[in-house]
Amino acid sequence: MRVIWTPEASQDRDDIWNYIAADNPHAAADLDELFSDAATRVATYPMLGRAGRIPGTRELVPHENYLLVYELIQETVWILALVHTSRQWPPIRD
Repeated sequence: MRVIWTPEASQDRDDIWNYIAADNPHAAADLDELFSDAATRVATYPMLGRAGRIPGTRELVPHENYLLVYELIQETVWILALVHTSRQWPPIRD
């Protein structure tokens, strides 16, 4: 399966990198590698994560503080969001 990061998930990843790298670039690189490894694992084992809180999605915890939200469509894993576990997920919509 191929993996595609949506623009929103890519922005989440960039925001996490920038926030952590401001204090510790090495830690940011290590965490980003965990995110890459998680995406590779779900490409190989797409049912690895648990059923998501949003119907049709799945969730994997690549690090104790982060949740990788993804969706499977045919032969593609779509990474939808990368969320800190302290944040509301799914987001509350008006």
